[in-house]
Amino acid sequence: MPFFIDPLYLVIAAIGFVLSAATQAWLMSSFKKWSQVPNSHNMTGAQVGKYLLANSSLAKVGGKPQFGGADGKMPGEVRLERVGGTLTDHYDPRAHTVRMSQPVADTPSIVAMAVVAHELGHVQQYEEGSGLIVMRNFLIPALRFSPTLAYGLIMAGFVFQATNMVWLGILFFGVTVLFSVLTLPVEFDASRRGMKLLEEAGMLKTENDRKGSKQMLTAAASTYVAAATTSVLQLLYYISLARRS
Repeated sequence: MPFFIDPLYLVIAAIGFVLSAATQAWLMSSFKKWSQVPNSHNMTGAQVGKYLLANSSLAKVGGKPQFGGADGKMPGEVRLERVGGTLTDHYDPRAHTVRMSQPVADTPSIVAMAVVAHELGHVQQYEEGSGLIVMRNFLIPALRFSPTLAYGLIMAGFVFQATNMVWLGILFFGVTVLFSVLTLPVEFDASRRGMKLLEEAGMLKTENDRKGSKQMLTAAASTYVAAATTSVLQLLYYISLARRS
């Protein structure tokens, strides 16, 4: 199978590995640095979350953001919960819940402040029915089968010299790539919104607050850039193989 031994594929794999390793190293370095620096309000991530819900543009009906539209759910209160692990923080739109890892929920650090603000940025995206969120979520059902089906069709197409099968596999792989690419503006927008929420609530009081939050969020976003770049390069490689077959 040519894509396993083609030097071009090895180059693409190496680029992907280097990008992933570099961005992960930057993320962990930023996390280690700013997790040891207290934010100026000396608030844990859980406290920051509650404060932003009550003292930013998310504050509606007594600090209870109202939902609807993008997630199709009835209005409800945003909940804050703890989960295990490190950097496992995320927003679950189905439960209207921001889940915070223990280092974020229980530590009064700049990292905790920045991460919670980012996740609340996602809350605001869903609350406003962001078009980016709607487009990305439209692709989620297809992601359950498209990667496996794509690789299977591409490999089978080359084995049986069936070019049409290869192109069909590339089409399914393109869904995964599109999702990865759409994730970039979603994540950058959530970080932008998070910084704005911190600004609105008066939480960026010092240079460290501002610099640390921005660096942490930028480092986190870079991991999505690396993933999207690798996916696009793989897609272009498969297209070049199909054209040569």
